[in-house]
Amino acid sequence: MSAETMENAELGMDETIEVIKNRLGRIRTGKATPALLDGVKVDYYGTPTPLNQLAAIAVPEPRLLTVKPFERAIIQEVQKAIQAANLGLNPSSDGMMIRLQVPELTEDRRKDLAKQAKDIGEDGKVGVRKVRQEANDTLKAEQKDGVITEDDLRRDRDAVQKLTDKFCEEIDRIVTAKSAEIMGM
Repeated sequence: MSAETMENAELGMDETIEVIKNRLGRIRTGKATPALLDGVKVDYYGTPTPLNQLAAIAVPEPRLLTVKPFERAIIQEVQKAIQAANLGLNPSSDGMMIRLQVPELTEDRRKDLAKQAKDIGEDGKVGVRKVRQEANDTLKAEQKDGVITEDDLRRDRDAVQKLTDKFCEEIDRIVTAKSAEIMGM
């Protein structure tokens, strides 16, 4: 197999893992983490800007986030953006800083979030399998064009399948760890 095909497949699968980690990082686990605010965009003079570019985000206590905008003038916009993000957090401001108390999760909510994490993992596996399909299509085309032999095609498809299995196991491991974190284990 061309090293390029295998490299492209591995890169595509790596990207899928990063997307999964990013999406799972946004799931609230009952602990305060700056990643909870990663998706928040603030209307900064007409431009949607990520919150972490406009404010310092800190975790002074396990269930408290503080957001200190670099400009005091935008504190109202930051508060509106946090509320609009629908994170289940209620911002309170003293004019200088915004405090976000992260509420304790109920058992039902924990189960819902664990299911959501599992769904994200399944989406990731679909992405990995799509990359596998693209690699296999490339290999078939190479074989048809006479670049590789029938035996090479079989061997290379096995290699792509092993890579796919490795990345699916990695996704399972990541999702299991996140589910355990959500359930408080």
